[in-house]
Amino acid sequence: MHPFISSSIESSLENTKLRSYRTIYHIEKTSRIKKWVIGSLLILLIILFLPWTQNIRATGSVTTLQQDQRPQEVNSIIAGSVVKWYVKEGDFVKEGDTLLQLGEVKTDYFDPQLLNRTQEQVVAKQKSILNYNNKATTAQTQVTALKNGLALKLNSIDNKLQQQYLKVASDSNDLIAAQNELNIYRRQLEAGKIMYDSGSIALIELEKRRANFQNGQAKKISIENKFLQNKQEIANLQIEKRSALQEYADKIAKAEGDAFSAISDAAGTEAEVAKLRNLYANFDARNKLYYVRAPQNGQITKAKKAGIGEMMKEGDMLVEIVPNEVEHAVQLYIDPMDLPLISKGQKVRFIFDGFPAIVFSGWPKGSIGTFGGKVAAIETNVSTNGKFRVLIKEDDPNRPWPKQLRMGGGAKGIALLKDVRVYYELWRIINGFPPEYYQSEINTNNGGKKK
Repeated sequence: MHPFISSSIESSLENTKLRSYRTIYHIEKTSRIKKWVIGSLLILLIILFLPWTQNIRATGSVTTLQQDQRPQEVNSIIAGSVVKWYVKEGDFVKEGDTLLQLGEVKTDYFDPQLLNRTQEQVVAKQKSILNYNNKATTAQTQVTALKNGLALKLNSIDNKLQQQYLKVASDSNDLIAAQNELNIYRRQLEAGKIMYDSGSIALIELEKRRANFQNGQAKKISIENKFLQNKQEIANLQIEKRSALQEYADKIAKAEGDAFSAISDAAGTEAEVAKLRNLYANFDARNKLYYVRAPQNGQITKAKKAGIGEMMKEGDMLVEIVPNEVEHAVQLYIDPMDLPLISKGQKVRFIFDGFPAIVFSGWPKGSIGTFGGKVAAIETNVSTNGKFRVLIKEDDPNRPWPKQLRMGGGAKGIALLKDVRVYYELWRIINGFPPEYYQSEINTNNGGKKK
């Protein structure tokens, strides 16, 4: 081979070996690892001094603050059987719409004319009340008549007594006159005896004086008898007066007793009428209960009694109604250890099931797809799961809660606490310290301030 060609081949091989050596061992290249390490450390240092919002995470579900906006059971007030359904599950109803018709199952209410017959009993009892009242009025009228009759009777007796008193007074005067006249006749007779014995008068004159004395004595006895008879008549009239008082008192008492008895019967009948009216109202109300109506606007769900003729008892659930218009809230369950960190009015962020979200735990303002709320109530009694229930209401006018939320849907809450640095939060987590207590500034009656 020619020497020149041979040297060229050797030179080419030498250059190839040198390039391979430089390529494999990067002899001419400078390393950038140091720069990357320094840059990463600087970025990590910056991150450690970034603000971090401490938070408490909890799970819960969608509910509402108002009890009447929660799913409501429609129960049967009376026992019955299903006659006809007017709705089906999934239907939307308005307040007052008929849901189903019930049939009667108790023999006490089988009579189709029950209301009419009860009304007839009420009318009959009302007529009895009218008759009793008329009887009482008649008895009162009789009492008045008896009292008037008694007054007339007493006036008549009093007049007779007055007349007798006058007669007794007159007889008393006549008796005194007769006594005086008899005394005169006695003195004349005694004087006549003396004069007859002395011969001054004749026997006929003495006999005349004796006859006058006997006539005067008879007159006196007659007037005295008349006087005593008139006095006895006064006693009889007084007895008659007392007898009349007793007789009329008995009659008046009997008439008043009849009046009171009639009034009592009327009152008793009025009580029976009230009882019958109560029964009538109950029967009428029971008839209206045969048609079960919707208590509010909503959607029909969970129909428990489906078959026609299916029996049910008082209080059995028929269907459930989910209200249309609901002011949603979220119920979260907080661990007892975290409960002191929650206060009324505190801000909370939510992630609702079915709504995608990107959450940066320590930077809530940078989170995407979350919704705001604030604590409305904190229950003081522990729930069956060993946690305390907290109710959260909507509090984000710029981003309202989704209209597609449904009762019972899942929700994850993030209660926002104190703002700290990242390095402090890492130090707290490594040492196992709890988050620092922080209460948001809220408007309360005692003027609560940030702590």
